[in-house]
Amino acid sequence: MTPLSETEKIDWLQLCRSGGVGPRTFTKLLERFGTARRAYEELPRLMREAGGERWRRCRRDEAEAELEALQGRGAHLIARVEADYPARLAEIADPPPLLAVLGDPALLAAPAVAIVGARNASAHGRMLAKALGKELAEAGLVVVSGLARGIDTAAHEGALAGGATIAVIASGIDVAYPPDNEQLMAQIAARGAVVSERPPGAVPQARHFPRRNRIIAGLCLGVVVVEAAPQSGSLITARLAAEQGREVMAVPGSPLDPRHRGTNQLLRDGATLVESAADVRAALGALDAIPAPIRRPRRRELPASAPPSAPPSAPLEVAAPPPGDLLGRLQERLGVEPLLVDELIRQCHATSSEVQQALLELELEGRIERHPGNRVSLASFPPGHI
Repeated sequence: MTPLSETEKIDWLQLCRSGGVGPRTFTKLLERFGTARRAYEELPRLMREAGGERWRRCRRDEAEAELEALQGRGAHLIARVEADYPARLAEIADPPPLLAVLGDPALLAAPAVAIVGARNASAHGRMLAKALGKELAEAGLVVVSGLARGIDTAAHEGALAGGATIAVIASGIDVAYPPDNEQLMAQIAARGAVVSERPPGAVPQARHFPRRNRIIAGLCLGVVVVEAAPQSGSLITARLAAEQGREVMAVPGSPLDPRHRGTNQLLRDGATLVESAADVRAALGALDAIPAPIRRPRRRELPASAPPSAPPSAPLEVAAPPPGDLLGRLQERLGVEPLLVDELIRQCHATSSEVQQALLELELEGRIERHPGNRVSLASFPPGHI
């Protein structure tokens, strides 16, 4: 496995970005013709023989511009045949031919575990994901997630507090999605790694997220699902992990909360039950062989052209809340299990009086229940349920 020259990487980009050439087709073409340049030159003939539509080929100046854009941001472009390409990811059925990495590429080879779950996660789910991320990172594991709102965000934040994390995104390496996680993405790039198979400037679409999920599963020894509704993207990640021979783990939850139906189904199907970081470590086996530099990764500085991050001594900033009114944010975070009002205030980034006023409104509508110890939960039978 030898490094590709810059000319060869441009050849790979041209073939990879040409219409109709996905990861599996790329691999077949490379095996048949030996080089990306030769395969690219044969594309017009192959398209004619296939009798299909005439897909557009990526021009050389476009590939050169993409490589220049990545280099300008200080990102690494790693080809599947190069030594820096993560071995676990190379084992899956359709590994990305090229990976753009902003941050430390060495982390991609470290022992890793994914933590994924619902975007509209409950407050308890976010707390658990953050605690798991921190404790697993402190134990020497790199925590991988998808930078989405909810569980992903909490897992990244916890991992940054304890060690290292990798964000696998469905957009270009220079596009923060969701936008309110831009600062978190910058922190991950400075102290971990941001990974994408898509070109700079690319905006994610719905079909890109399942493809992103295969990379999350492929980088890891196992996947922990904290909260997931049936047919959610997190369950796709879990299925892909199982197909790839990875450990699938899930956090149990109340059957009254739809956010736990997916995780409970995973447990019925044989996933390992997880309630703590110790359960994850036990499922993955001993971690004694983890090298010291991975256990305590050094902080990394972003190049001048990249988005600024908080200085190393600054406390971890929490991503801004998703759009929506306070009532919506409160109901999103509440579940059937009672939660401290103080925790709601913290997670909703609102004042105590604002939260108390909103809770009173929800209580009058019959949507929440009060519990001893200044705790609240969603009503067992909200209006319209019966």
